[in-house]
Amino acid sequence: MFETICQTIPADPLLAPRARRIELYRRVLEGTIYDALPYAFGDERNGAGEYIPLRARRPSVRYGLCRIVVEDSVALLFSAGHFPAIVCEDPAIEALLGDVMRECRLNEVMIDAALRGSVGSVAILLRVLKGRLFCSVLETQHLTPVWQEDAPDTLASVTERYKVRGAELLAQGYPDVDPAQFYWFQRVWDGGGETWFLPQAVVDEGSPQIDEMRSVRHGLGFVPIVWIKNLPGGDGVDGACTFRAAIDTGIEIDYQLSQAGRGLKYASDPTLLIKEPVTTDRELVKGAGNALIVSEKGDAKLLEIGGTASAAVIDYVRTLREMALESVHGNRANADRLSAAQSGRALELMNQGLIWLADNLRISYGEGGLLALLRMVLRARARFAIRVMGQAMPDVDADVRLSLRWPRWYPASADDRLKEAQAIATLVNAGQMSRETAVKSLASSHAVVDVAAELDRIVAEQDQSQQDVA
Repeated sequence: MFETICQTIPADPLLAPRARRIELYRRVLEGTIYDALPYAFGDERNGAGEYIPLRARRPSVRYGLCRIVVEDSVALLFSAGHFPAIVCEDPAIEALLGDVMRECRLNEVMIDAALRGSVGSVAILLRVLKGRLFCSVLETQHLTPVWQEDAPDTLASVTERYKVRGAELLAQGYPDVDPAQFYWFQRVWDGGGETWFLPQAVVDEGSPQIDEMRSVRHGLGFVPIVWIKNLPGGDGVDGACTFRAAIDTGIEIDYQLSQAGRGLKYASDPTLLIKEPVTTDRELVKGAGNALIVSEKGDAKLLEIGGTASAAVIDYVRTLREMALESVHGNRANADRLSAAQSGRALELMNQGLIWLADNLRISYGEGGLLALLRMVLRARARFAIRVMGQAMPDVDADVRLSLRWPRWYPASADDRLKEAQAIATLVNAGQMSRETAVKSLASSHAVVDVAAELDRIVAEQDQSQQDVA
């Protein structure tokens, strides 16, 4: 059914096949995949009186299964309670990068990137404007990356190219543009700068001219873009789509629920069947206050639809939902089945499939996205003077070792925290774990931001206690 619907969406032959694929996945994610279908679900016949097949109708019920899976996985990845902390041997660098993340609102940026990147890939653009850092998310439908031949994991350039109407270009201040004509908009990022090109008519086959007024030279020596592939797989440029395996089942759910709703509407207004009515010129009106007169051998009935079909549809939809969520590692837990509060470990086992999905996304968007972006910030500091939280950012070695410390998937219960504290205390007292490691392991669950400062406070309190005893 997905392929049938895709055939109703116009395709641009001048764009790359991956642009078409990403557009279709984006339509599924945003719930606009049915917008090209010409008829509403309640339309049974067209203007010529011909029957309209279901595949040509827009479903009246849209469950949004794919969006639910993506939002659940992203919530486990980068929500306020799941955002990772930076780990570095130098506490000053940890504090500095923590300020960078808050200054750039990287939590919000990474959530946006993970949502948009679920179609296969996403890009994050880093800019330094008047000494401040700015990060923005770019959809990759119209982006073409080029990798360095001697470093296949490093970008050599990224080209953005797509069609735009002349009227939109006029609104952006471009002169000598026909508002009714289509133009190519193009810009290129490389290690030297951001090069803009003047709009070029689609029918013009010549080379585009550089827009000197809008082009910027930064001289960073690297492309200020982090290219993130969503999941392992894909075609080398894009990763695998998070929800591709559930698209067809999600469409089936939408049509089944729409058909069930259509049946319920018919059941609430059944068709009246009259056998051998007495001839009358009046219009027949159904209702308790209107008597129907029939002949001696006549009869009148309401053609009602039984409720068993609707119940069967609901059971079928539940089965489809379970299968779709299992295929994409979604959350299949049912809150109605929880009779009491569950521990964090119990919730992890209940949502093991969703955790597996989020765990894979941690690799792509954590090590491959967030850490790469922070290293890019350190490299940009060598070229520009940057201010963070109102203070000048010091010079930092861009090759310093960085890692991420991820919090628990689910908050621990009071009993879980007690057992963990007892186990850590036993290891510390037995000399099998340092106090610093113990504080680090408890930092995320007890809101400890600065481990070094926390250790200093612990020592100070112990010294104060000994002085009070003496």
